[in-house]
Amino acid sequence: MLSRRPLAAALRLAPLSPPLLLFFASSSSSSSSPASCSSPTASASAPRGCSALRMDSGAVEPASTGAIWSTPSVEPRSISIGKQIFCNRSLNMRNITAVGFDMDYTLAQYKPETFEALAYHGTIEKLVKDLNYPEELLTWQFDWKYMVRGLVLDKKRGNILKMDRHKYVKVAYHGFREMSKEEKVAAYGSTLIRDSFDEPDYALIDTLFSLGEAYLFAQLVDFMDSNPAKVPSGTDYAHMYRDVRSAVDLCHRDGTLKRMVAKEPSRYINEDLAIVPMLQMLRKSGRSTFLVTNSLWDYTDVVMNYLCGPYMSDVSSSHNHKWLEYFDVVITVQSQAFFMMITEQDCLKLSLILGNF
Repeated sequence: MLSRRPLAAALRLAPLSPPLLLFFASSSSSSSSPASCSSPTASASAPRGCSALRMDSGAVEPASTGAIWSTPSVEPRSISIGKQIFCNRSLNMRNITAVGFDMDYTLAQYKPETFEALAYHGTIEKLVKDLNYPEELLTWQFDWKYMVRGLVLDKKRGNILKMDRHKYVKVAYHGFREMSKEEKVAAYGSTLIRDSFDEPDYALIDTLFSLGEAYLFAQLVDFMDSNPAKVPSGTDYAHMYRDVRSAVDLCHRDGTLKRMVAKEPSRYINEDLAIVPMLQMLRKSGRSTFLVTNSLWDYTDVVMNYLCGPYMSDVSSSHNHKWLEYFDVVITVQSQAFFMMITEQDCLKLSLILGNF
């Protein structure tokens, strides 16, 4: 049975029994994930509506986004943020003694129209300034509604694929040009022959962070086909994909993205008033809660202050760490400020939680 309920409602709290640990994180879908939404081949002149699910922390991508990859919805629908979670069955919390959360794209749901656009333009700047791509790329624009998770990039051929659970390629585009049935069969075989569609020749678009780079890769494929002399010498599709990935990594490593988000969190992160009540409910039931993120402490502090802000006083203070009261343990990427706050009692809590797992 498929139900739509808030995360707090989906957690059926019961008295504690043998200890287990539950962790919520931004999950990756496999290449077969589109199987539940079989799509006939889409026409480039008639984009299809999008009704793709976002399964990481219960969010749902907007219906009718104009993407070509998903089966169109019967009718447009709007689901309130408090009910944007899909459960195949209820979760009995009897054996769960600790509940953990990732931050990015789990507690913190980023706005694709601003955050992904920021990442997209930051990546292009790195391609131009650090990897010698032409400056005309700086004028390109990002359509955040075009890509969906569950697609596969063919790095060697410059194609974007949608497959069913049997790895049959149902929709394929070279850049933004739809491939014919004959081209698909020539590249990926008949119904009796299947490629593995794994690394290193393929890349899965399995996280929300991947959508912008996939869109940019498709743009670069079209650009190189039309202007082969304008890309760096010796560049092929696979090399171009590696350049995109390197540029994305540079944006994350030098803090380009997160500095902008930290300046104005409300522009890039959705406000969710259900987070604090959910954490309070878990703690009142006797469960431990913890946060594990690969973001630095300073950035984590800004984001969590924003998410928990409506329930805290003096939220404007840069030294307000009241949100820490909602977690027994917080683990971030190494940062001096974070480790100065760790006490012996915190280490004991962490060892107890991990020891119970």
